[in-house]
Amino acid sequence: MSDGTTELLTEILTPEQVAAMLQVSPRTVEEWRRSRTGPPWRRMGRHVRYLRREVLVWFEDLDSDD
Repeated sequence: MSDGTTELLTEILTPEQVAAMLQVSPRTVEEWRRSRTGPPWRRMGRHVRYLRREVLVWFEDLDSDD
C-alpha cells in the first residue's frame, strides 16, 4: 500500500462522518452503537470515534441477503 492509502485507511472518523460515509443518519449510527450492531468504535473521554478501515470491513462483512 502507498503512504496515501495507508493514511486514508487509518483515518479517525466522528459518528457524523461515519453516517455520511454510509449514507445513513447520525441517529442510525448512534442506534447501531447502542445496540452493538454497528461498526467497531472507541471512546476517547466522552467522544466516540471510528477507524475508517474498521467501518469498511464491517460494511463489507454485512450479509446482503437480509
